Amino acid sequence: MKQLSGLDSAFLDLEDDHQFLHVSQLLILRRPDDPDFEPHPVWRRQLADRLHQLEPLRRRLVEVPFGLDHPYWINDPDFDLDFHVRRSAVPPPGSDDDLDELVGRLVAAPMDRDHPLWVSHVIEGLSDDRFAILTMIHHSTIDGAAGADLLELMLDDVPDAESPSHAGEWEAEPPPSTAGVLARAAANGLRRPARGLLLAARAGQSVARASRNPAVIDLADRVRGSLRGPLGSLLNAGRERDPEQDLPRLPPLVTPPTPFNAPVSRYRRFAHRALPLAEVKAVGKEAGATINDVVVALCAGGLRHWLLERGELPDRPLTAMIPVSLREGGEDEQWTNRVSATVAALPTDVEDPVERLRVAHDGLRVAKQVFAALPGELSPDAAGLGVPATVTAVSRALTRWSAVAPAPFNTVVSNVPGPREPLYLGGATMTHYIPVSAIADPVGLNITVQSYVDELDIGLLACAELLPDLHDLADAVVGEFDALRDAVRDGG
Repeated sequence: MKQLSGLDSAFLDLEDDHQFLHVSQLLILRRPDDPDFEPHPVWRRQLADRLHQLEPLRRRLVEVPFGLDHPYWINDPDFDLDFHVRRSAVPPPGSDDDLDELVGRLVAAPMDRDHPLWVSHVIEGLSDDRFAILTMIHHSTIDGAAGADLLELMLDDVPDAESPSHAGEWEAEPPPSTAGVLARAAANGLRRPARGLLLAARAGQSVARASRNPAVIDLADRVRGSLRGPLGSLLNAGRERDPEQDLPRLPPLVTPPTPFNAPVSRYRRFAHRALPLAEVKAVGKEAGATINDVVVALCAGGLRHWLLERGELPDRPLTAMIPVSLREGGEDEQWTNRVSATVAALPTDVEDPVERLRVAHDGLRVAKQVFAALPGELSPDAAGLGVPATVTAVSRALTRWSAVAPAPFNTVVSNVPGPREPLYLGGATMTHYIPVSAIADPVGLNITVQSYVDELDIGLLACAELLPDLHDLADAVVGEFDALRDAVRDGG
């Protein structure tokens, strides 16, 4: 039995009847030259053989009475693989647009919390002898980086691989007693104030350095210094001390209004596109920029053109929340959320594509420096400090308030590295690994990019009522790459 972290629990608390927080993967595969190949039974058998390696797929929630503590995961004693692996199909002609429409409908539903929090749809009927697999896993279970790791365990690195050793061998767990989880909640409640004091001192040091206030720095150092005895040693077990450093400052960011910054409905629209990864790398290298810089510049350019066509381009640049993985490798717990975020300007106010890339590069550089210096790595720990029932109430109140308050940022832009080698399901070759993320009030647009072998797959998810023409925006993002590539080659 494992307890959810505070950040894991927050993804549960933020859900309601129109916000569904799944981390989803859309895989497109090419059928093998085998007339007897049936995707659904092959995929079901593949997962059954690997359940002993796929912990997030076999565990379900155990709630603590009255919300006195964060829930727990147990290996589901009533696990039913047929409940989770489902069969779907697109209508003829089976185009990518047909697939996108189906995906938008499938992700617009909550997970059943009486079962492990995932569902996988095998989607048939695609043109060109293809099929797709849409796997939705709740964000309380994994983050994007862990999802990429999970995918590599679900598939094979060679065609027609043999079943792994110990295939299907795992043990279910009986649900704990109410008295047992309440006793754990009481013990955790006693430790929570001490952990909060330590985290506050560590955060105070970093924030004070950012303001270069010697008095506040000294106070934070004194508070933390008082925790360097037995209590500090206990609470700081396994943690490195924060280095002394001066912090850069972000320029002031103002979030202008857009058509997609409003309360979201429960309906979703999805669009996907792909770019050749080698060309994206080449454009970035020639311009002295990273892949992430190029991704942000493409999103900014696509949004600029989309908003211009509607006469709604703000004078100020849009802002984007950019998730930042905190994984360094070797974490004690792989299947949890280790993610924070920073906010950066999207240069939608810059007309020239090469200049837009330069501004994106400079903005991301400063945002990374600020994130590296501020205590962003504490966010997963800080999310677990409050009494869970109170945190839930506050989270829901903030969600309601966000429906009328200005958006903290305009959109989410995320770039997740994916597998570099091809993956297979039986004799079927995976050709695309498309991310399908989540949206929440009042940010009705998410653009996530995932690399896979020689492709850069782009997934856009939006509120269907706020962005009914999401495919136009997807085309604008791809068109921006063409414009940027040509401009860079011409000397910008």
